[in-house]
Amino acid sequence: MLRLSVNELSTPKWSFEEDVIHYHKAGFSAIGIWYPKLAEYGEEKGVELLQEHGFTISSLTYQGGFTGCNGKSFRQNMCDALDIIQLASDIHARTAVINIGSRNGHTRNHAMRLLRTAIKNLAEAAQAVNVNLALEPFHCGCGPDWFLNTIPQCLDVIAEVSNPNLGIAFDSYHLAQDSEVTSWFESFAPHVRLVQLGDSKFAPMGRQNRCLLGQGRLPLLELISLFSSSGYDGFYEIELQGAGVEHLDYDDLLESSHRTTQAWQACLSAN
Repeated sequence: MLRLSVNELSTPKWSFEEDVIHYHKAGFSAIGIWYPKLAEYGEEKGVELLQEHGFTISSLTYQGGFTGCNGKSFRQNMCDALDIIQLASDIHARTAVINIGSRNGHTRNHAMRLLRTAIKNLAEAAQAVNVNLALEPFHCGCGPDWFLNTIPQCLDVIAEVSNPNLGIAFDSYHLAQDSEVTSWFESFAPHVRLVQLGDSKFAPMGRQNRCLLGQGRLPLLELISLFSSSGYDGFYEIELQGAGVEHLDYDDLLESSHRTTQAWQACLSAN
């Protein structure tokens, strides 16, 4: 059975409490937490709410800024990220996803050096508390300032850091735009710590613009089949955002996602 989850970025106008209640009502039992929502609601109170509804936490996502793109120093961002990793351990989140932010005026090489320095230390912290740390590359079409864009870049960082707890958050919206992605699946599959499901009708051109699962052009069922065959036992986390879905009623969005993923599950079971 697919281990399905919903990332809170899919329902930005709902509060943390609304997310938990509505995701549960829609038939989901796991959630990908967007840290600002949990922080606003209250960490301790939020964990209690999740326990009341029997939720598993597939991931905890934090927007980092090691280049200073969020107005904080490198040291401040490191302290924040270390706190997130400890929180992930405390609340039994399987994976901490660090969105690394933009170059912030640095050269690409210098931005990558800052990233490697940060990730080496963060991966050691994640290993100490038994949490997976996942890098999430963004498609270059999302903006010229994003500097971690490809799986090969992630693999280079992973090889240099050489820590078993460091891996990749494979967001299909960003990474399955490449029609060749399935042909080199075996090279990156062992490093995937989280699979995020996002579909699109065209490649990113600025702001992310996802569509309902199964209504785009990305080979999601084929990718799920490959991951399942490879022994991946992690979560498949639904993440929908952008102009293509933001006008939809959130309950309808959840119902459509649940229906589509259940149909995919039936296809996999039949095969």
